[in-house]
Amino acid sequence: MQLIKKIVTIPRIFYLFIPIIIIIFLAINLSTNAVEISSIEFIGEATLAKGLTFQKTEVGGLSGITYDAKNSLYYAISDDRGQKDNARLYTLTIDLSKGSLQQGRVVPVSVTTLLNENGQTFSPGETDTEGIALTNKATVFISSEGDAAKLINPFIKEFLLSSGREIATLPIPNKLFTDKSGQQGIRNNLAFESLTITPDKKHLFTATENALIQDGVAAKPNIGSPCRILQYNLLNNQPEKEFLYQTEPVSPFLNLTGKFASGLPDLLALDNQGHFLSLERSFTGLGFAISLFQISLEGSDDIHQIDSLLAVDSKNIKPVQKKLLLDLRTLDVLLDNIEGLTLGPKLPDGQQSLILISDNNFNSLQRTQILAFKLKIETPLIRLLRRLLPNLNR
Repeated sequence: MQLIKKIVTIPRIFYLFIPIIIIIFLAINLSTNAVEISSIEFIGEATLAKGLTFQKTEVGGLSGITYDAKNSLYYAISDDRGQKDNARLYTLTIDLSKGSLQQGRVVPVSVTTLLNENGQTFSPGETDTEGIALTNKATVFISSEGDAAKLINPFIKEFLLSSGREIATLPIPNKLFTDKSGQQGIRNNLAFESLTITPDKKHLFTATENALIQDGVAAKPNIGSPCRILQYNLLNNQPEKEFLYQTEPVSPFLNLTGKFASGLPDLLALDNQGHFLSLERSFTGLGFAISLFQISLEGSDDIHQIDSLLAVDSKNIKPVQKKLLLDLRTLDVLLDNIEGLTLGPKLPDGQQSLILISDNNFNSLQRTQILAFKLKIETPLIRLLRRLLPNLNR
């Protein structure tokens, strides 16, 4: 009888351990806080007035944007090379309190002139500021494409928000510098458009908009381009990894002018585990093609020690994983030159907002366009349940 009781008791003890095992299993799987977007919904558009002036500057060329959740403000960088006014960033408010974006809800509130390490304004033509990312130290990193035609190198610098003064410069790998022979480095106007920082503020990422000269061809009609994503460690401000990102081939449409441009203008870090949104933008002859992708660095090869992709068998290199999230041409919106994106505040229903902004090139035929979206972000628990129950309804 005693033996029978022992046999019956064993399963009961085992049952007590089942919840503990499940908790440990969930903790392991949920501790990463990796983000995945399950749906995206367009919630409105606004445009700034053409030729808008603010504090004696022309508001335009807004190529990158970042959100300051603590102060409910946005910082947008202008790519004016000093031809209109000094290099500068704008502070904006964007009102999403009604759960949508409406005309008149985007308002400039201040402008900050960028100053070099000596406290002087940058000389005309010295900068082509395109990307911007907020730190947790009341500073922003700003990227410049430079000017390859004039052998002006790209940069990534940190600036104080309070004064606009430069306080740090990140080193750029030599392979990105254009040499006099024109055989290596960035292509003109196809360098650091993008800039983003992970939520834990430990890593910064940027990317070349198109291939380096020694990596492959620039984007052409129906041909993509192999870009490089660069990863910086912000604990020591050093570059540490690079990844291959292949842009999508885009077909021109009624291209009577013969002009075509396509590339990777921005990235947005979604978590600390290498998941991002990427923005691809193309001018196709008749308007713009804009696409949002979810991308992951997981399983991608680090190529920072490869100076030239053309010198190796690049077919053996594992690129960044991509999944199309939205082709903006499916929206009932006349798209402009969208170049920047950032997460905004939580909407009244608790969902995450996303903001996109366009660079009007200071062209009277273009607009500064702001687009707003609602993101449905799956929690790690829901993703785990989907793995266990593949037929779980979304």
